[in-house]
Formats: sequence, structure tokens, C-alpha cells
Amino acid sequence: MPMQDRLVRFQLFGQEFTFYSNSSEEEVESVIKLLRQELESDEKISRSSVPSSKMLVLSCLRMAAKYVHLHREFEEYRSVQEAVVGRLLHKISSEAE
Repeated sequence: MPMQDRLVRFQLFGQEFTFYSNSSEEEVESVIKLLRQELESDEKISRSSVPSSKMLVLSCLRMAAKYVHLHREFEEYRSVQEAVVGRLLHKISSEAE
């Protein structure tokens, strides 16, 4: 049974953000924690010199870039695994004949 949307509230840069989500509490907490880590990881950018909206966009872009990279790695891994399984199935079927 799918979860119902619920209101999620969190604060960043002294501002409250709200959205609705049907994700589990653990997933939402993990996402917010990841965003906070991403924002804190870039010590080169001074929070006082860059608007919070720009910081959020830059963090989202970095996270999107990481996602694209991981997705590409996963597709490459899956392709290699499919080839390995294909060779094993071929070997098994040829030995069974």
C-alpha cells in the first residue's frame, strides 16, 4: 500500500522549507542530511558572500552531477555483468549438449 503524502519541514540558512512527500521518514531524513553535507562540503564558498538560493542551486547541481556519474557507472557495471552472465550461460549450455 503506497504511503500518503505528508508535509515535510526543514530549515537551511535560517529559512524554513516545506514540501509534500510520500517517501519514508528515513528517506526524507537521508535526503536532507545529504543536502546539508553537500552545502557544508564546499568550504571555498563563503556563505556570507553568496546568496543562499545560489548555494542551494550549486549544491543541487553537484548532487545531480554525482547522480549522473553514478548512473553511468551502474550502466557500465550492468553491461559487464550481463556479458559475464551471457558467457556463463553459453558455456553451461554448450557443456550440457
